[in-house]
Amino acid sequence: MSEPRPQTPQHRLDPDRAAASSQPAPTQPAPEQPSATPTVDTRRYRWMIGIFGLALVVVISVYQFASHGVATTGVPPGQRIHFFAAPLAASTLNGAANLNPPCTIARHDPRALNVCLLVRRAPLVLAFFVTGSANCIAQVDTLETVSRQFSPGDVQFAAVAVGASHSSVAAQVRSHGWTIPVAYDADGRVGAQYGVQICPLIELAKRGGVVADRLIGNHWLQPQALARQVHSLVNR
Repeated sequence: MSEPRPQTPQHRLDPDRAAASSQPAPTQPAPEQPSATPTVDTRRYRWMIGIFGLALVVVISVYQFASHGVATTGVPPGQRIHFFAAPLAASTLNGAANLNPPCTIARHDPRALNVCLLVRRAPLVLAFFVTGSANCIAQVDTLETVSRQFSPGDVQFAAVAVGASHSSVAAQVRSHGWTIPVAYDADGRVGAQYGVQICPLIELAKRGGVVADRLIGNHWLQPQALARQVHSLVNR
């Protein structure tokens, strides 16, 4: 008995086999063809593509900051500080900041930090921070320390937590014992108005609101360094 011939796969470019396969075979149904599988399954690489895209955004941001320096965030010296009113974390006021606040005492809610009113009275040291960063929190500690060296009539200090809830910022105020005004920017609109991209970020504004200095970086976490800049602001 001769051995059965091994079955060979059909190929669409073989005319003889293609013709044979076109004849009906009523007694034996044609076997089901296995479904084609892709050569490369890209599904497991999608997360890698997403991470690569995120990393690319970070690299571009770092490059822009390195190329343009402090011009990428905050209000530069010589320009007027942006006015806003934001709820104080130690108050009962809830809600979003007002980017066009009234600049009159008669219409001012004492539960809010109103920058327009502050710079009408004296120079202002204004810091922006986020509650999830240790360096940003330390920045507010530094402001608190330096503020004790000055009279409120000579210079004022304040801080704004960007994209933070009322309760989280109030907890930070209590735990750190901050006595300077600390406001919260619930939806980040103040942070967007100032182009906040990095912290520590401190704006030093002269009386009237024109920015004298814009301080960025961990160097300004040192109370002595910040105090020198504040003394210079007061003496201008």
